[in-house]
Amino acid sequence: MYAALRLQRKLSRDEAEIVVISPDPYMTYQPFLPETAAGSIAPAHVVVPLRRVLPKCTVLVGEARRIDHAKKTAVVTTLATEHEGRGELDIAYDVLILAPGSVSRTLPVPGLAEAGIGFKTVEEAVGLRNHVLEQLDIASSTRDVDVRDAALTFVFVGGGFAGVEALGELEDMARYAVRHYHNVTPDDMRWVLVEASDRILPEVGEELGRYTVRELRGRNIDVRLGTRLESCENRVAVLSDGARFPTRTLVWTAGVKPHPIVEASDLPRTDRGRLRATATLRIDGTDDAWTAGDAASVPDITAGAASGPECAPNAQHAVRQAKVLADNVVASLRGSEIKEYRHASAGSVASLGLHKGVAHLYGRRLKGYSAWLMHRAYHLSRVPTINRKARVVADWTLAALFKREIVALGSLENPRAEFEFAAGTGRNPQA
Repeated sequence: MYAALRLQRKLSRDEAEIVVISPDPYMTYQPFLPETAAGSIAPAHVVVPLRRVLPKCTVLVGEARRIDHAKKTAVVTTLATEHEGRGELDIAYDVLILAPGSVSRTLPVPGLAEAGIGFKTVEEAVGLRNHVLEQLDIASSTRDVDVRDAALTFVFVGGGFAGVEALGELEDMARYAVRHYHNVTPDDMRWVLVEASDRILPEVGEELGRYTVRELRGRNIDVRLGTRLESCENRVAVLSDGARFPTRTLVWTAGVKPHPIVEASDLPRTDRGRLRATATLRIDGTDDAWTAGDAASVPDITAGAASGPECAPNAQHAVRQAKVLADNVVASLRGSEIKEYRHASAGSVASLGLHKGVAHLYGRRLKGYSAWLMHRAYHLSRVPTINRKARVVADWTLAALFKREIVALGSLENPRAEFEFAAGTGRNPQA
């Protein structure tokens, strides 16, 4: 989206036609997903409608299935092709920008595909919020001890930003919600964070990582370092240290991998499956194919040599790379000089719940309330468009003035349930 936004500003309609192919008609600002799950920000306010911000582009909502760069053709399916029975659509191009991002990196853990819940999309964030509140309702209304214990046990796998922030925000939300349950208390809930390495949040540094562990454990959250998930069959999470947790909630945030379209192309890739890019963000060995973001292996030339380590797959790099990429595409079309991608790291910020956080920003380390404020200020400055900034601030203001909403709208996932019940063809939506 950022690349297209910059291209439409710099290229006239006479120079180029910009076609944006995306499976969703919006871009998700992922750093705000934890607050969406906690109910602090409305789901619609963390997404940016592509058609609104890219009026000079042709936005095609569809899924790229294959890319044949030798023929300069992308094979795409859309909602229309599916309904019309046409199958696939071939789209020819002159210049390709392939920035599909990443998907959750799953492992062959027994039961994971059936029981796991991801945390990369706004739909997953809303679904997880509804799911957690639904578990509180289950625990409150059952006399079966085993069912109650499983409902009140929440296991998160992965100690990076996604896992720690999602756990911190949801635990905070659930702790508030149980005030309104007559037979569920905060001590009844068990929250478990499983991390295979010996530290969490490595991006904020070792000192703040240790502080985060102490902060979480101080909230009675079971943080297990150097531990792996061995199995989650039959709603039982089995860990490598021998622990077993009957649970109805298993959130998987243990890393990402490039989008499958990367493998379905004839473009060069690294051993880890990412697109092999040069420091100018060209795909290696091509003149008219470019890449950026999570799916790209971009050399971090600020670390030393041009063949040094890769830039980390995070939003900070993706946004900055997109701008350099767009400038280089324009320069290439006009025969001007292109530039290498260089960056000065701003640092990292993480929320651990309401009024709690850690930040290592511009060389300063912050903890607690000040870090939480810095987290909000930093991401508010980065979320695109004035419209979205204003809506996020309005959400925060209302959340500060009024009590949290603790209602679960699980029926959103099956909106026809009520009508099917009325028509006698479906189940009771309240059952």
